[in-house]
Amino acid sequence: MRVGIGHDAHPLVSGRNLVLGGAQIPFDKGLSGHSDADVLTHAIIDALLGAAGLEDIGNQFPSEDPRYKDISSLVLLKEVDRLIRAKGFKIGNIDAVIVAEQPRLSPFVDEMPGHLSLALGIASEQVTVKATTTDGLGFAGRGEGMAAYAVALLEEDIVSGNGRTT
Repeated sequence: MRVGIGHDAHPLVSGRNLVLGGAQIPFDKGLSGHSDADVLTHAIIDALLGAAGLEDIGNQFPSEDPRYKDISSLVLLKEVDRLIRAKGFKIGNIDAVIVAEQPRLSPFVDEMPGHLSLALGIASEQVTVKATTTDGLGFAGRGEGMAAYAVALLEEDIVSGNGRTT
């Protein structure tokens, strides 16, 4: 088994849709970034890449590359799934948390594991998403942006025949 941790943060800006875990969240601001700036999916991507011993999201999908401009982070997540499977791993589980003061995310949190697990080809029970605030502290607490943290567990995929020998 291998464990990886991921983190991402983006500023909130006017004129962008707010996408978290593939879910469209109604809000008057969205997250700024080269792709759709989905901080939750980006944190999960980095956790998976780290667990597999691969380079981080910025190296895999550089913001200088026009192919990734405004791309759905779920498309990137599917590619990461392909990369970790090619290395002989399967996902055990993912646990993630979004840090945001506004909007209230609890009505949307249950939707997110479905989008994420579909992109990864795993059961939604293998993905846990939570949301929290900072009680007004820091950039997230001031409503300037959002952050997310994720932990991923990978296991050798012996059944598929892609398992590594040790």
